[in-house]
Amino acid sequence: MGFNCGIIGLPNVGKSTIFNAMTAAGAAASNYPFCTIDPNIGMVPVRDERLYRLEALAKPERVVPTAVEFVDIAGIVRGASKGEGLGNQFLANIRNVDTIVHVVRCFKDDLVVHVDGKVDPKSDIEVIETELILADLETVTKRIEKTERFVKQGDKTAVEAMPVYILLKKAFEEGTPARRVLNAEYGAIVKDLCLLTAKPVIYVANVGEDDLNGTSAYASLVNDIATGEGAGFVPVCGKIESEIAELSEEERAEFLKGLGIKESGLDKLAEAAYKVLGLITYFTVGKKEVRAWTIHRGDRGPQAAGVIHTDFEKGFIKAEVIAYNDFVACGSEAACREKGLLRVEGKEYVVKDGDIMHFRFNV
Repeated sequence: MGFNCGIIGLPNVGKSTIFNAMTAAGAAASNYPFCTIDPNIGMVPVRDERLYRLEALAKPERVVPTAVEFVDIAGIVRGASKGEGLGNQFLANIRNVDTIVHVVRCFKDDLVVHVDGKVDPKSDIEVIETELILADLETVTKRIEKTERFVKQGDKTAVEAMPVYILLKKAFEEGTPARRVLNAEYGAIVKDLCLLTAKPVIYVANVGEDDLNGTSAYASLVNDIATGEGAGFVPVCGKIESEIAELSEEERAEFLKGLGIKESGLDKLAEAAYKVLGLITYFTVGKKEVRAWTIHRGDRGPQAAGVIHTDFEKGFIKAEVIAYNDFVACGSEAACREKGLLRVEGKEYVVKDGDIMHFRFNV
């Protein structure tokens, strides 16, 4: 199971530059608004040091990491929900992503034009959030109008859904995003609305080369907003990421060390996405392949097996499980067996992050 992130923000905040650096997909990046028209899409492997440690021990024919799909969406401006700029056709591109990556400009550069004439992270965030809320308000208003006649007919589903729609409409009219009012019990009712403001958010502070850790006044403001919302926060320097993207593994490690940082912006963004989406990784290890698999935290054995193939879930019998630290300490599956560190788990087993698993199934 992979996941995708929709990259949004005002024009000229560095979305496409960061996208290019992360995906090496060659998306256009220019100093004028609306350079991105059609959404650019790129698949990026997730770096996981555990995967490469397992590779060193198992020496497989190939290694397969998990992947993140990044969707670079055109800059959104004030009035986008009413057709300003390139209009809300681009808001539709956000509806199908798992999480929103909101890039906020946190650097000064007279050569890069800001669409509103000045660098103001708080205002930039408010503009984007307002447009998403207005788009959701339009969506839920139309749904209320459509549902009213079914309520009059006594349709049970419509009767149960209407109070939730009204709750959302009131929240949107007050400028409150859906994620602040929805809870698990509303999930099934609102799922098909594909609300933009119901999606988890990661704020990416696009910082200058002198603020890689995101401690400047601009970046700190974005961090405070993210903390207040329970959202993710990642400082990224688009220029530095562009340089990292061109380096070999050996050069990359040296470059990061020279900068005094352990991870690239992509690494930190992937970690943040895993956290806000409630995802974890398990591994399969063999001579032919060492592979990382993404699942939801709390998934049980059959659901984890189903990520490999639906037949694995349908015919699940048991899972042989070794904890990552045990495997690394022993050096092989055989050594773990000898020491009694390989466990056999059934259908109720809740998979842990880093588990090394082998499934038994029958179809």
